[in-house]
Amino acid sequence: MPKIIENRLIEAFKDRSSFNREELYDFYLDFESDLKESTFSWRIYDLKKKDIIKTIGRGLYVISYKPKYKAVLTDNIFKIVRKTNERFEDIKYAIWETQWLNEFSQHQVNNQIIVVEVEKEFTDSLYYYLNDNLRMDFFLNPDDKEIEFYISESNVPVVIKRLVTRAPIQKVRNKKAIIPIATLEKIMVDLFADENLYHFYQGSEMINIYQNIIDRYNINFTKLFSYAKRRKKEQEIKQFISRHIPNFLEDIQYD
Repeated sequence: MPKIIENRLIEAFKDRSSFNREELYDFYLDFESDLKESTFSWRIYDLKKKDIIKTIGRGLYVISYKPKYKAVLTDNIFKIVRKTNERFEDIKYAIWETQWLNEFSQHQVNNQIIVVEVEKEFTDSLYYYLNDNLRMDFFLNPDDKEIEFYISESNVPVVIKRLVTRAPIQKVRNKKAIIPIATLEKIMVDLFADENLYHFYQGSEMINIYQNIIDRYNINFTKLFSYAKRRKKEQEIKQFISRHIPNFLEDIQYD
């Protein structure tokens, strides 16, 4: 099915609480005037498989498509990535900054943190190298005291931490570099697992963040819960979602 038709379908029905089989068939007739019922059934199957629509009742559908999240990369991220790639070519790492969460939180947090997570054996060497070459405040595996008294007072705090194995990350290609960033699935779990570091996003703010992320973007819950299990937060996160987003876990389709 041509992508342009899929996009027009999304635009036509995205604001509808539901639409029926006949309305969907009429939509396709504008593009395929001789559309057969058997072919139309395959069209519906294809839309479901691509998670563009989902069934909510007999012959009733709703648009389920959501875009993938595109992070805004700042100059500070590019500086860190450039220096990291200059010195460490083949290491696995991920970078993100808490400023991204302002899109989802109710209150805008002034104290932004850049987080760089790297393979365990490289945490020390990366910390010292970046600390010697960039004018930012670097913190290696900060404890509660550093988080409370030093990170909160820093203009550009950069936290260097160990990267959990098989953490969900993605590589973003840019003219300046290839940037390995934390996915939303990873960030959602880390907010739970590292509650002291992300203390300003706990409580009601966590609810806002989860609800807005799930509402706005396509989330791979298989990746999220797999990573949550490795961080020993799977059941806690499932209970949190069940409590604050009722019936959602019953409806989601695992990728």
